[in-house]
Amino acid sequence: MRFTINKEKFLKALNAASHGVAVKSPNPVLSNVKLDLNEKGLEITGSNAELAIRVTIPYMEGETEIIRNASMGKTLVNARNLTEFIRRVDVNEVSIEVIDDSIAKVDGGRSSVKLNSINADEYPDIDFDVAGQVFDASCADIALLVDQSAFAASTKEQRPVLAAVKLEAAGNGQLVAIATDSARLACKTIHISQDVHFCANVPARVLSDIVRLFENEPNVRVGIDDHKALFQFGNTIVTSRLIPGDHPGNKSIIPTSFNYFLEVNSQEFLSAIGRVCSILSADRDSAVKLLMREDEVEVQAKSESNGSANESIQTFSYSGERLEVSFNPVFVMDAIRALKSEDVTLCFQSEMKPFVAKNVKDPSAIEIITPMRTY
Repeated sequence: MRFTINKEKFLKALNAASHGVAVKSPNPVLSNVKLDLNEKGLEITGSNAELAIRVTIPYMEGETEIIRNASMGKTLVNARNLTEFIRRVDVNEVSIEVIDDSIAKVDGGRSSVKLNSINADEYPDIDFDVAGQVFDASCADIALLVDQSAFAASTKEQRPVLAAVKLEAAGNGQLVAIATDSARLACKTIHISQDVHFCANVPARVLSDIVRLFENEPNVRVGIDDHKALFQFGNTIVTSRLIPGDHPGNKSIIPTSFNYFLEVNSQEFLSAIGRVCSILSADRDSAVKLLMREDEVEVQAKSESNGSANESIQTFSYSGERLEVSFNPVFVMDAIRALKSEDVTLCFQSEMKPFVAKNVKDPSAIEIITPMRTY
């Protein structure tokens, strides 16, 4: 195996594929990227057994030659070592030659390195075929879907299904994403062109990694089958295992009737919460209290060790009787940022029932937060 390749294109593809490389794994082979030079170009694959990414660099882009002096073959090279060397060399092209299936010699102008390589047959077989229920969507829509839902998934390992975003399509031209950590829930709906039917639990962290790879790609093809979710865009394919189990997120649990409504300017409200939170510890269980009446809205925080803080909201509209609600400030701030709206409406049923944050101009995104009990 031998080739000379444009350094910038090579580094960009290595960085993308490395998102899938295992940092720590019981299988040391997964610390490598697979380089496969074939008739399509150079395919670079990284995997951690949960996620796999394959980026293809073509021989030509338009009239520009990207890969030359090529002799086909494949090998495995340590992802971190290869990427770091390519990043640091100050050249337009780099050359790689695999010697005796055990050494990958990398030349970058005045610098060169010999990296240990492994026979590519030791790499696990990865299914990159688009299968199952298949639909197309704009990358911008999928990125917004993930941005307005994945943040609410759990980051703890006790219940793996809560670390997933539930993606569901019921054949009505809509794709619904729901994430919850049991204390909050985020729901986002987008329109898709195909009438597909599926329900799949995709790891939230994986979805966040995928949308970061979209860059300027316009569209993505998505395939969902019983075992995996696959995303194909540009020269990149990402496949992820699904998380088994019954996800508790469901649109039917979203409250639809309310007794109290507060409309505020998002930035002013976020700033007020941030300022009163300055006296709280970094503990995510610290609570902020929201006191609401028709003529005044106030944000309050209290710390036994640091004191108390309060701030009146200047721009608001409130309807309902006097109400006090305590909440996790991180959850509320995350929800408001996710709505990406100049103004946000908070809808309450009572002091201790889950409340909703939404943008009245965009009903496709709804965020639910469970109040905290304070004494």
